[in-house]
Amino acid sequence: MITLLFVAFLLLIALEVPIAFALGLASLGYLLLEGQTPLVILVQRMTSGLDSFPFLALPLFVLAGHIFNRGGIARRIFNFARALVGHFRGSLAHVNVVGSMIFAGMSGTAQADAAGLGVIEIEEMKKDGFDPAFAAAVSATSAIIGPIIPPSVIMVIFAVMTEVSVADLFLGGFIPGILMSLSLMAMIYWMAATGRIHAPVHPRQPFQVVWQTFLSAFPALVAPILLVGGMLLGVATPTELGAIVVVYGIVLGFIYRELTVPKLFRIFGEVGVTYAVLVFIISNAFPFGWLVAINQVPALLAEAILSVTANKWLVLLLINVALLIAGCFMETTAILVISVPVLFPL
Repeated sequence: MITLLFVAFLLLIALEVPIAFALGLASLGYLLLEGQTPLVILVQRMTSGLDSFPFLALPLFVLAGHIFNRGGIARRIFNFARALVGHFRGSLAHVNVVGSMIFAGMSGTAQADAAGLGVIEIEEMKKDGFDPAFAAAVSATSAIIGPIIPPSVIMVIFAVMTEVSVADLFLGGFIPGILMSLSLMAMIYWMAATGRIHAPVHPRQPFQVVWQTFLSAFPALVAPILLVGGMLLGVATPTELGAIVVVYGIVLGFIYRELTVPKLFRIFGEVGVTYAVLVFIISNAFPFGWLVAINQVPALLAEAILSVTANKWLVLLLINVALLIAGCFMETTAILVISVPVLFPL
């Protein structure tokens, strides 16, 4: 029976049914065929799964990313990164990565990074003579740092689904995020040094210019410090810190005179739609995950993998390869809500 659940889900995905409906319809079809469980359990699982305090952090981090994008902060971060690393071999490609790493500390999603800072980065790289395809590739890969360095929307979702500490996940994201950035910069440097990309070399900026751009971007750089400091000192929960960062971003936007009341209300509307879609996907994933759990799929998967290898690093490698392949066809949140109930016990 459980095979039918996955077959129905994959078939609906192949038919380009939206992921939320595919999850819900697959679960509904399973219960109809099984015929013993009342259908009301679907609604109960959808609503009870959302009854979680950390979920309040999701709209706050999404809202913070939109506000920092529209409040003139993304441009200031780009200018600071340009003054800091623009003279490296690879020039604006390095600026792209460093800017994304800084912006990751306030956006929470890859989409916010790509839609805000990414637009600025691609335009500047094209003006500088970079191939548009390469500019897009660097912007896409550097945007992925967004959900790794806290705050992170997908970490909140993972924490809710597995009942682990959001703060611990946030603090654990810094080193991987920095390593990802350094790896991207090393690849860019190698490509520029071997002539695989055209990357104009810029002169090193004098200290005064670096200092001026730093002062201009400093208010934005305070946001990650507020988050990390607040979590380390235990003065507030990630949800409360998210609210603080939102208020801080609104104040900065008005100080910079790039945020107005009408623009703020438009941002609220956009975030409302984005968050509604996100929550609908997550809520439909809860009954799906419940059906997976009661049919002991995690135990069966663990038994199958451990029959091949008991080495934890090889198990992790197999999981990463599977997620990499899935990521070629599906969106991150969808993969997360499907794979966590199956893989987390393993």
